[in-house]
Parts: sequence; structure tokens; C-alpha cells
Amino acid sequence: MPEGDTVFRTAAQLHQALGGRVLTAADLRVPAYATARLTGRRVLEVCPRGKHLLIRLEGGLTLHTHLRMDGRWQVYRTGERWTGGPGHQIRAVLGNAERTAVGYRLPVVELLPTGAEADVVGHLGPDLLGPDWSAEEALRRLSTAPQRPTGEALLDQRNLAGIGNVYANELCFMAGVTPWTPFGELPAPERVLAKAQRLLYANRMRPGHPTTGELRQDRSHWVYGRAGRPCRRCGAAIRTAVQGVAPQQRVAFWCPGCQRGPGPE
Repeated sequence: MPEGDTVFRTAAQLHQALGGRVLTAADLRVPAYATARLTGRRVLEVCPRGKHLLIRLEGGLTLHTHLRMDGRWQVYRTGERWTGGPGHQIRAVLGNAERTAVGYRLPVVELLPTGAEADVVGHLGPDLLGPDWSAEEALRRLSTAPQRPTGEALLDQRNLAGIGNVYANELCFMAGVTPWTPFGELPAPERVLAKAQRLLYANRMRPGHPTTGELRQDRSHWVYGRAGRPCRRCGAAIRTAVQGVAPQQRVAFWCPGCQRGPGPE
């Protein structure tokens, strides 16, 4: 699932292509909105909210999309051939005289009144990359369930919005605890939240979610995606296991040498 920095960057690209311009093409390829007529409306702004994208249109409408695991938006010059995937994967098309944005494999596409955006994003915690970011509020929400495993707590968008599986695993490593460590036992949790915000902010306009300070893909992470490979700090083999309950299960990565705490049951 894309991290919050990926969604932030996608929103910036969409806003650059569409913001302030009148739609000359609009096609929502989902049954509920297949007949929606959006051409002639100006795109006011494209806003990220955690992992959600809100495309606000003239006339009080918002197009809400979510990328989930493998959805994505791709921007083309208008008239350019679309190469992001087969036609049956396209869920939304928004275009003007200069640029066309195509949404592939979008699992969530819905049109709603702008005044009703809270219906789809109002449950989210403070956004790590948003103007509403509050480490104090995020910590308050996280602390209401002190026995919850830290990896799961960080991934819960109701606590704080924007952390995906890459950052959840990397933050646990940097804190020196396993992802199964109860959040209430996390040493200096305020430092973990500060690190999370710094990482997402630093990576908001670059790909790959690097956390080690190195941008090379093979050296950009401490534990994520490195199962069986030696830890960069102690040399122990990185371990992996499934964490959480379906459908919210994620693969956890940790170093048994550097991270203390309980392991998978």
C-alpha cells in the first residue's frame, strides 16, 4: 500500500496538471458514476489527506479516490498514448487542453459534495504531511490502547494518517523494538512520532521511502524488504512474519539482534 508521502507527491503532480484548469474530458469508469458529467468544471485543487486523494471541483463537488495496494494516477500530455496499463484497468480520466490524468486500478472512486468530505476522511487521525499535524493528538490516540502492538498501532490511520508498512517496520527498527512490542512499552514514543514526520516530509517529493540516509534502492532501508539478509548494524539475519488479522494483515520485518521485545505468536 502506498505511504503518505507517495500520495502527497501524487496530489502535487495532479494539481500541477489539473489545478485551475477547466476539464475538457472527464470519464469515471465505475457503474455508480458512469453518467456523471464533469466536463466544463474547473479543478480547484487536489488535496492529499493521509492516503486519500481529494480532487475538488467547481460547483461544490469532490472526486475522492484511494490507491490502496496498487492503484495509481499517471499524467500524460493530452493526445499522448496512455501506457500505464490495459484499458480495462482504467477507472477515471480527467483532462484539459494540455494534460490528461488517468487513474489505473483505483479501488475507490466516488463523487461527493465537497461539504461531505468528512464522511470519507473525518475518521482519520492527524496527517503527518498535513496542516493539521499534531504529535500530541497522535500520541493521545495511540495511548488509548497501550497493549496494542506498535506495528499495528502505527498503521492504524485513525491514530495518525500517512504511515504504511514500510515506515511502520523501519520506525520500529529505529526505536529498537519489535513490531509486536505493546505501544505502551515503547521508549520515548514522542521521538518515534517526530522521526516519522521528518521522514515523510523529507521523502514527500522523492520515491522509494528511504530511511537510512542513502538513496540507492539496495541501501535505502534498514529491515523492510530484507528478509534473510544481514542487518546493516549487527549482521543478524532479518526475520519476517505476518502481523495482524485479515484483512489488515501485513508482513513485518525485524532484526532479532537490534530489536527487543516479543515476536510473532
